[in-house]
Amino acid sequence: MLFAAGLGTRLRPLTNDRPKALVEVNGVTLLEVAIRRLIVAGCQEMIVNVHHFAEQVIDFIEKNRQFGIQIAISDEREQLLDTGGGLKKAAWFFDDGQPFLVCNADVLTDMNLAHFYQKHLESGALATLAVRHRNTSRYFLFDGKMRLAGWRNTKTNEERMVIGHSPLVAGIMPPLPITPQPSLHSFAFSGIHAISPGFFDWMPADKTAFSIIDVYLNAAATGQVFGFDHSADEWLDVGKPEALAAAAEFLKKKRNFAV
Repeated sequence: MLFAAGLGTRLRPLTNDRPKALVEVNGVTLLEVAIRRLIVAGCQEMIVNVHHFAEQVIDFIEKNRQFGIQIAISDEREQLLDTGGGLKKAAWFFDDGQPFLVCNADVLTDMNLAHFYQKHLESGALATLAVRHRNTSRYFLFDGKMRLAGWRNTKTNEERMVIGHSPLVAGIMPPLPITPQPSLHSFAFSGIHAISPGFFDWMPADKTAFSIIDVYLNAAATGQVFGFDHSADEWLDVGKPEALAAAAEFLKKKRNFAV
């Protein structure tokens, strides 16, 4: 799944007349870069959520003949559902019982997505989060085995710990204890997830719009949500106008990239 429904407020004025996913870098839209990267990784089916200037995204995908694969649309024009709600609305698409990738359309990275997906398969985890060492205000916290143990916002000093937390979904195994440590390891999330179908059991039944971060923290009580450190890879959030120049240089350097 590609998250492409955001309002792109940080990229204004570029997003005053187009969605963030259709902002161009070196003449290529962020959406096309993301789609082609997933195809290179082996993806043959994907779903893209839309909200802001949704018709433009739909038209773009159709004009490119769905890039030779099956691309479905998850329509959020009536209400923007955030990451958790967006994935929940698209749950119908993942009906084959297989784990799948979820990526933000505005992220550039040379991380090997196929390798990341394979590592998730081998782990048997509910979810694997691509993370790296970088400065930010919000961090995932992991124990020594890279099991998700909490979340911290350094600006607000808000902290949510998984240790001692009880599962919220009936029928789920008791939480696997995470041994307290003098310090947990802080990593920034890269906007790339590998998710197994059992993760949908953790989605709140009474909500339509919600953050996927909350779901990860609840599901982590089982000890089955892991981090994947890809700090050695290049990564760029193309969320602000000043990031576009860096994105252009990134794509120029990566001759064997998707585009």
